[in-house]
Amino acid sequence: MTDIDPVEIKRIRWRSRRGLLELDIVLERFLANGFDQLTTDELAAYRKCLELGDNDFLDYVNGKAEVDDPELAHIIGILRAV
Repeated sequence: MTDIDPVEIKRIRWRSRRGLLELDIVLERFLANGFDQLTTDELAAYRKCLELGDNDFLDYVNGKAEVDDPELAHIIGILRAV
């Protein structure tokens, strides 16, 4: 992920702050332990996740809803594993 603009990385980290405590906990752990290892494609998928509503995003992370998009399914899997 070295070719990504550092300012954009800061924006993504800021957008990772959410309105649900449960989701914040998962994302904080991910930012500390997995975010820096993302590929460019995975980072693009993570950005798509950040466009989701908090409840939908949390349902995907908790496995309460099925992710139809394979790109999102991959990054959600990474979030669950961290």
